[in-house]
Amino acid sequence: MSTNDRHDKEEIHSKALRAGRRTYFFDVRATKADDYYLTITESKKHTNEDGSQYFKKHKIYLYKEDFENFKEMFAEMTDFIVNEKGEEVISDTHRSDYNKTYENGNQEGQPVEAANSFTDVDFDDI
Repeated sequence: MSTNDRHDKEEIHSKALRAGRRTYFFDVRATKADDYYLTITESKKHTNEDGSQYFKKHKIYLYKEDFENFKEMFAEMTDFIVNEKGEEVISDTHRSDYNKTYENGNQEGQPVEAANSFTDVDFDDI
């Protein structure tokens, strides 16, 4: 069997999910024993300082014997997140330098006295 024949045989079924700057690829592939498994690939577009773009990819392999436990754990964790934080997507509304501000004006990780203090500036010195 040639390399191309083997490559074509490995890719059984594919779907892509585009989500903002990320794309998730779900690929059913075949093992050498002709059994199926799933790969899930996250691909995220990044930009170099010179403006050129590249993609970072992360891949997981999921085999049939793990499907049921994976589905249960995935459902449990996604339900937990939605129950705790709701369905609102916070990351769509904040900048990359986002700091959570609490009701008392304190930012996450900042001492309370720093949040409530200010610096007096004398503009005569400028």
